Amino acid sequence: MFESIEEVQSACAKGEYITDRALATTLYLAHNLNKPIFLEGEPGVGKTEVAKVLATITDGKLIRLQCYEGLDAYSALYEWNYAKQILQLRIDEAQRIEKDQIGANLFSEDFLLKRPLLDAIQSDGDVAPVLLIDEVDRSDSEFEAFLLEILSDFQITIPEIGTIRAKHIPYVVLTSNRTREVHEALKRRCLYQWIDYPSLQKELSIVKTKIPNIDHRLAQQLCSMMQIWREGDYYKKPGIAETLDWGLALIALGKDTLDPEIVDETLGCLFKYQDDVQRAQGADLHEFVARAKRLADSSSHGEPEKTEWVYSQG
Repeated sequence: MFESIEEVQSACAKGEYITDRALATTLYLAHNLNKPIFLEGEPGVGKTEVAKVLATITDGKLIRLQCYEGLDAYSALYEWNYAKQILQLRIDEAQRIEKDQIGANLFSEDFLLKRPLLDAIQSDGDVAPVLLIDEVDRSDSEFEAFLLEILSDFQITIPEIGTIRAKHIPYVVLTSNRTREVHEALKRRCLYQWIDYPSLQKELSIVKTKIPNIDHRLAQQLCSMMQIWREGDYYKKPGIAETLDWGLALIALGKDTLDPEIVDETLGCLFKYQDDVQRAQGADLHEFVARAKRLADSSSHGEPEKTEWVYSQG
């Protein structure tokens, strides 16, 4: 489907996802090598969005498996519909079916509840689905071991039915916020890509793409301010998701430029922990806003970005 890395970048842009060449290369190779992608990075930098845009540009079905502590194979793979099976038994008995035939078909696909992994493998569409295994670092090591087998063969054996093989090998995107180290054996089966916080210009492109009605000057100041916030020492630095939330909030408040008062009033759009909010409130917001405006002005004139310098002066 993808003939070049540039075509991948162009397709992502049409899907409203701004990607750099490194990530576009990983997507291109994943398509050509049928390899899963392992995306690692801080929360809110756009890892999950990669799977969403991949489903959009390939017209594939997006199947999401949200990982959590205690997730087991059956919750991710399949379960039997016990309520439906009991109902079928009662129907068989009411119809006076021969005793040896009662419940003969209880363990067929009609009584199977597909969970994300089986749904991705058994997908019978004309296009390969996109399987998103989100926040795999939140699952247990036992579940990781189970994933190794699935990602190696893309087939599942159900004792009562048999082996089900994938008609189309799905695109697989695994994400991790690095709350713990994922086992090397799982990473070895994937193409690895670290997604970092965006540069000023990239974040500005994202904001203009996602919020096309935002004032250009406000967008520049907003993104410059985000670069400054991320140089600070916070428990959870704001990501791209917070940038977009903040932009929408400022538009809703009728703002076309930053000022210290509105920054203070909308810190809840940026920080999700009280300690971080208090630390931000303790900063010199007048100086921060002035620095953000200087950085936005220098960026608009094509001067080199000096985010760290701007943050550290004074």
